[in-house]
Amino acid sequence: MSIWSPSSWREKPILQQPTYPNQEALDKVLAELKNYPPLVFAGEACSLKSQLANVANGEAFLLQGGDCAESFSEFHADNIRDSFKAMMQMAVVMTYAGGLPVVKVGRMAGQFAKPRSSDTETFDGLTLASYRGDIINGSEFTKVARVPDPERMIKAYNQSSSTLNLLRAFATGGLADLHKVHSWTLDFAHQGTVSKKYEALAQEIGKSLQFMEACGVTSKTYRTLRETDFYTSHEALLLPYEEAFTRQDSITGDWYDTSAHMLWIGDRTRQLDGAHVEYLRGVKNPIGLKAGPSMDPQDLIKLAKVLNPENEAGRLNVIVRMGAGKVGDGLPALIRAVQAEGLKVVWSCDPMHGNTIKSSNNYKTRPVDSILTEMKEFFQIHKAEGTHAGGVHLEMTGKNVTECIGGSFTVTEESLSSRYHTHCDPRLNADQSLELAFLIADSLKEAR
Repeated sequence: MSIWSPSSWREKPILQQPTYPNQEALDKVLAELKNYPPLVFAGEACSLKSQLANVANGEAFLLQGGDCAESFSEFHADNIRDSFKAMMQMAVVMTYAGGLPVVKVGRMAGQFAKPRSSDTETFDGLTLASYRGDIINGSEFTKVARVPDPERMIKAYNQSSSTLNLLRAFATGGLADLHKVHSWTLDFAHQGTVSKKYEALAQEIGKSLQFMEACGVTSKTYRTLRETDFYTSHEALLLPYEEAFTRQDSITGDWYDTSAHMLWIGDRTRQLDGAHVEYLRGVKNPIGLKAGPSMDPQDLIKLAKVLNPENEAGRLNVIVRMGAGKVGDGLPALIRAVQAEGLKVVWSCDPMHGNTIKSSNNYKTRPVDSILTEMKEFFQIHKAEGTHAGGVHLEMTGKNVTECIGGSFTVTEESLSSRYHTHCDPRLNADQSLELAFLIADSLKEAR
């Protein structure tokens, strides 16, 4: 391999990047960002890597979830709080009912850039540049909004900083206390089957905590009862932004991307000789790699060896996204190739991206039944192969949205328009996410 540097990706072919009209303005913003404080620290990324090593060994489960793409317009403390609550609900269900500790990683505090299938969009005869996320351009279908603006990177950094500050406060300031398990239920949660199952589980946890307190184990004396570790992640798509936050650890001399604890490479930008692989091979953060139906087993081996040359447990997370009914066609060959090479990876399931459809009223949506089916197939195949189904990767929100159809409290095609708020792809709401959490908990219990 050639010598790596934070900018060596610039010598490689690159996809999914905007064309900024003013290079001088772009350079000025990037120079400014290089002087900004890091959002996360090397020690935190190492802590996550250590926890993900437990996931790779089948001793924990990864819950990675959050917005498809964060937006400037929906930035509000309540939205961040509700997404945090939804993930805490899911995590406690998996931990208590599934019997494994859960590593919590949000698609938050930096998930602003989105890959697109086309560079342009056409509407009513007008063709404009595609919307690539608020860090790049605006979602409004106007010529002015769609021009890439480097100043948006500064706004994205400031929003990420505020979001991360709030998440840290929630994780360590009382909201994550297991005694608050009842308060994690969101105000709009429906009194359906899933909500009742959660309430029953919360009552069981309450009784367990009372017993533990009688034995002297309280949240005052044990941090793990009152606090949690909560990490951030995003797709490392906009490489000039990522380079600006690539900093050298003063203790080890290693390089880290300090814009998030974990970064991932998308299915569209995982070319072995491409810029995104080149950049991420050199930072020491935990790395995710999306693997869709087109992933060849030998290509996965080559990518794994480039991204994780020391075969370090917890470094590489293979995020499989096949689509319901297609997991059996692609996943077994990937697992067998990795096993044959003795590679240490976390296997995670993204049941969202392979199940996107257009509704009859022309909304992009995802059927909850397909999402649940892909998750079941993921567990079944790992059980058959004797490997660990290690995690789930979701686009979800704590908001009361109607974007994915189905679920125990049914969202119909006709009701999609009532609260369809996403700027890109449809997300699970809290009820639908909780339904998936119970399925995962049952699967974990069976696997054990």
